[in-house]
Amino acid sequence: MYLPPHFEAADPAALHRLIRAHPLGALVTSGEQGLDANHLPFEFDADEGEHGILRAHVARNNPLWQEVKEGQEVLVIFRAVEGYISPNWYPSKQAHHKQVPTWNYAVVHAHGRIRVRDDARFVRRLLATLTRTQEAEEPAPWKMADAPRDYLEAMVQAVVGIEIEITGLVGKFKLSQNKEEGDRLGAVDALQAKGQTALAAAMQQSPLSPR
Repeated sequence: MYLPPHFEAADPAALHRLIRAHPLGALVTSGEQGLDANHLPFEFDADEGEHGILRAHVARNNPLWQEVKEGQEVLVIFRAVEGYISPNWYPSKQAHHKQVPTWNYAVVHAHGRIRVRDDARFVRRLLATLTRTQEAEEPAPWKMADAPRDYLEAMVQAVVGIEIEITGLVGKFKLSQNKEEGDRLGAVDALQAKGQTALAAAMQQSPLSPR
C-alpha cells in the first residue's frame, strides 16, 4: 500500500479501534487458483501474540480452508469511513483553482499467518464471542442458547474456524491532513451538509500534517 508519511496511522490503539468498529474484513489469500478474497466478520484479540490474533469462520463448502497452507501469509483489509471530496468545497479553489478531486478513507491492513481450526469447540466459542459483541446493543440480545440444540449443532458443523496470527498492522488514514486548515474545514462543512457525518468527524479529529 502506498503510504505517504502524512497519511500514516502508527498508533496501535487507533488501528485496534478501527478493526473493532469495522470487523468485516477482506481476507486476501493466494493459492493454486490465484488470488482470492473472502469477506468475513473477525474477532480481534489484541492481547494474544505480539500484534494480536484475528479469528473468523467460513462455510465448510468454501474451498478457502482446504486451499490455504498452514502458516501461509495472508492479508486482511479493514475499511472504515470513506467518501469523495470535491475541489469545489475548498475555499482556496475560488482563489487560484489549483485543486483536484480526491477520495478520503481510513483503512488498516493486517498481515499475518493463517491456521485452519476445524474444531467444533473452537467454532462454538468463536460464534458465542461474535454474537455477544454484535448483540450487545440490542434491547433483547439473541444468544446461541435461544436456538434448538440440534439445529445449532448442525450450524456449527457447517462452518470451519480460521485463526490469523498478526505479524504487522499498517494503517492509512487519508483525511486531508495535507490540506490547509481552511480547505479541510470547507470539506468538513460540505460533508456534514450531505449527511456524511462520520467522515466529517474523522477529518476533524485527524491532526494536520506538519508543514
